[in-house]
Amino acid sequence: MLPRLDSQELLAPLYQKYAKTLSSSHYTGEISTSYGARLSVATDNSIYQQLPQLVLHPKSVGDIQIISSLASEKSYESIKFSARGGGTGTNGQSLTPGIVIDLSKYMNRILEINIAENWVRVEAGVVKDQLNDYLRPYGYFFSPDLSTSNRATIGGMVNTDASGQGSLVYGKTSDHVLGLTSVLANGELLQTQPITVLEAQKIAAGNCSYGNILKQVVATSIDKREKILAKFPRLNRFLTGYDLEHAVSDDLQTIDVSRLITGSEGSLAIVCEAKLNLTPISKAKTLINIKYDSFDSALRHSPTLVKANATSVETIDSKVLNLAKQDIIWHSVSNLITDVKDKEMDGINIVEYNGKDIESLAEQVRELTVQLDHDIDNNTGVIGYQVTSDPSSISKLYAMRKKAVGLLGNTKGRQKPLAFAEDTAVPPEHLADFIAEFRQLLDSYQLHYGMFGHVDAGVLHVRPALDMCDPEQEKLLRIISDKVVALTAKYGGLMWGEHGKGYRSEYGPEFFGEELFTELRKIKTVFDPNNKMNPGKICTPIDSSDRLVSVDDTKRGTFDRTINIKVKDSFTSVMDCNGNGLCFNYDVDSPMCPSSKVTRDRRHSPKGRAGLMREWLRLLEQKGVNVLNLEQNINGWSVKQLIDKVKNRFTSTNEDDFSHEVMEAMSGCLACKACASQCPIKVDVPDFRARFVNLYHSRYFRPLKDHLVANVELLTPLMAKSPKLVNKVLSSSIYDKLSQATIGYVDTPLLSVPTLIEQVKQLGFESFELAKFTAMTPQQRENYVFIVQDPFTSFYDADVVANMMKLVAKLGVKPVLLPFKPNGKPQHVKGFLKRFANTATNTSQFFNKLSQLSIPMIGLDASLVLCYRDEYKQILKGNRGDFEILLAHEWLITLLDHQNVKSIKANSNIEFKLFAHCTEKTALAGSENQWQQIFNAFGLSLTSVAVGCCGMAGTYGHEKVNLDNSTELYKMSWQDKISLLQPEQIVATGYSCRSQVKRLGNVQTRHPIEVILHHIE
Repeated sequence: MLPRLDSQELLAPLYQKYAKTLSSSHYTGEISTSYGARLSVATDNSIYQQLPQLVLHPKSVGDIQIISSLASEKSYESIKFSARGGGTGTNGQSLTPGIVIDLSKYMNRILEINIAENWVRVEAGVVKDQLNDYLRPYGYFFSPDLSTSNRATIGGMVNTDASGQGSLVYGKTSDHVLGLTSVLANGELLQTQPITVLEAQKIAAGNCSYGNILKQVVATSIDKREKILAKFPRLNRFLTGYDLEHAVSDDLQTIDVSRLITGSEGSLAIVCEAKLNLTPISKAKTLINIKYDSFDSALRHSPTLVKANATSVETIDSKVLNLAKQDIIWHSVSNLITDVKDKEMDGINIVEYNGKDIESLAEQVRELTVQLDHDIDNNTGVIGYQVTSDPSSISKLYAMRKKAVGLLGNTKGRQKPLAFAEDTAVPPEHLADFIAEFRQLLDSYQLHYGMFGHVDAGVLHVRPALDMCDPEQEKLLRIISDKVVALTAKYGGLMWGEHGKGYRSEYGPEFFGEELFTELRKIKTVFDPNNKMNPGKICTPIDSSDRLVSVDDTKRGTFDRTINIKVKDSFTSVMDCNGNGLCFNYDVDSPMCPSSKVTRDRRHSPKGRAGLMREWLRLLEQKGVNVLNLEQNINGWSVKQLIDKVKNRFTSTNEDDFSHEVMEAMSGCLACKACASQCPIKVDVPDFRARFVNLYHSRYFRPLKDHLVANVELLTPLMAKSPKLVNKVLSSSIYDKLSQATIGYVDTPLLSVPTLIEQVKQLGFESFELAKFTAMTPQQRENYVFIVQDPFTSFYDADVVANMMKLVAKLGVKPVLLPFKPNGKPQHVKGFLKRFANTATNTSQFFNKLSQLSIPMIGLDASLVLCYRDEYKQILKGNRGDFEILLAHEWLITLLDHQNVKSIKANSNIEFKLFAHCTEKTALAGSENQWQQIFNAFGLSLTSVAVGCCGMAGTYGHEKVNLDNSTELYKMSWQDKISLLQPEQIVATGYSCRSQVKRLGNVQTRHPIEVILHHIE
């Protein structure tokens, strides 16, 4: 039986007292003290792990002032803070042992826009892509372009002075900040924007925090001007931490404290709001993908491209390209980066031009392509190129480039490319030589690595592969870090050209020199004299004995290495999650992790759930429990188990067993499996969730609704024997109240009348007899297809199956309905893994027999069909067999050249809109395009609609505990799009989706095959 797991590292008494006092104040935000909530922000995209004491989610600037003011009281003087946004930092910038102030959950409003004056004002938790989606109709965008733009917050961008692609033209975040609203450690509000030196001197004469800050800024940035200019290299991506050079204008007439706060990594103040300038959107773009025989050739060719006055020049090596080819994203770009005949492509450069129109770019593009043709002929390493001006294609290429960070984490084996020396910046003209020496360094230690970056700015992301669970390789990280610092200095560059210092802050004194580093400390002192704001990052106050953080500080691997190796190998997607945070994607029309979107709770994301699961495995290990043995020993039940479960039911609380916190996070998962394909690391939450739930219920009782769901494939066929009677009961108000009260089930769907079996008989289709088909010749079997039933479509939406059979017949093929065989997906979702294994074994045996007949088998619901391909392989391993069940579009697409299809043409002027099932479009990347091809072949017009999750996801939306989230998910993405269309236009592939639209939108929708059939009849 699963043991009780005590949560580790309980809150320190001082922080408990602080939380209690804060909760009784006028503070309106959330206070999270649970171990799970703290764990979810204990990591980011770095190699470090630091458990905070509290997590606060303020709702306003006033809340942040209350937080800081209370902590400035004498009794709370030792309390520390760190602000956090998207949590995508690669160097642990927002990790803290104190209090995490997460501004992303509530402080994410766009407050004001002034097109006439060209600015927008936003809260710090606004996501970069969210802002640009808002600005697009106005013809503007916020131009610093990050690879993490769909989850990086403006506050995070300000604190790291983020830049990204195109920085030679667009600059960094600091170049676009017009003013900041921040809160100091003492709770004072600080409004900063450019002011004249005379104004600064007047304010400095007064006795106030802002005055003291301005006095020090003048003393440092003006009085030390010559030494600052002499010390800092002239690099586009140069990042000092506190921007001493630009805090004063070149003519020494203007002071801007915002330039110090921008890039300060939260160590000076908490940024609450930002006023940003806007950049007009270029109406035209052209991209040129240049292919090379080696990555070195790509780097050495880049100065030629920079001289061609491009907006940006991005580079990707073969390691990243090959990983992209194994990812779902390659389906969208494979035709844009084609192989060169008889040549091996070992790197690419992506060159972008933009302007008012394509014609105005034509001459620049022509000049470059003429140069490229010359370079190809002269064996410079250029082996080919492709040009595109299509906006959709350009977006797809950049989506692939943005996914590069995460893709590197999907490298096979225990050694993973890690972020610790990955944003070096050197003058672009020295980049190729620098990288050649960098590669020699890594090769000398026989390390694998991937490279990509911004060659136009001299910034390259290099991630050496190390296993942080190996103490010896952890030591190697320090050795390599030291040598890379020396190497960048040799080439006139810097270790932190883009992603900030964080745990690399220890190198600051060496780089700045004693005099200038002392100036940084003076600035820290006037902002934060008690070292409360993200202590240890960048520098410490004057006279402070506190130390700087170090690259040797505690890493996630320190905890992971205590888990049994076999356990880690069995839970690879749990262990491999590198915290890149793609699952925080803000876009409601993205299928990625609906539970994260609707709750905005980091625990309810793949990253959060993986982190909780890792800790759960670690705590089991501490108890001496091998989880793999535990899984094998969950067999049936005994009187002792029953007694123990009764005892646990009445004696266990959330506080005394960490398993409850993990269960809470797992229960919110919709099991849509978008993470399994959308996440670059392929973190498959439904897989490890099912395993956890299975183990959890060896100690605790299952709720009644879980038993109902797990038995739905047994109960439904029985109910379908008297569908009218059953429906009468299910539709009664008495049953509805009883169901909600006892089972926790709402809006129970009604059975199809007439039933599928009745419809098939009425249609006169042949019945299934295995002996009959076994006796046929292969040629006779070629004229048949088998229709595979599933528990939802067959019994609750039977018309779809019947219409599929009619369509098959229309195409000149004989459909045969197979007897219903349980799929087991509901059992898997609820963690009944032994029962699921038995179901999968029996059903696989049946389908393997049929597969010998070589008759195509077609299923209609993606989540069920894909269960045969995925969960069956996981649970049965090598015993699944080789049967194949196709979805309707996978079978139809093979018939498009068949004469029967060519001879059938529909006649309709309706513009059909496809709402694809999440599981289908994420696991089968080409499915939406294939449906469009199929419709076109029949003379029908179909376009896909970008939507996220509808909120139903099997039985998730029918569970009372999930009803609010299910409804909110539908409103977030589907509701408005459905309301804009006529019912006859709407086409939905998923049974769950059609059910949800009917329930919440009061619209009856159709499966694509029903639309095709209707219009060819």
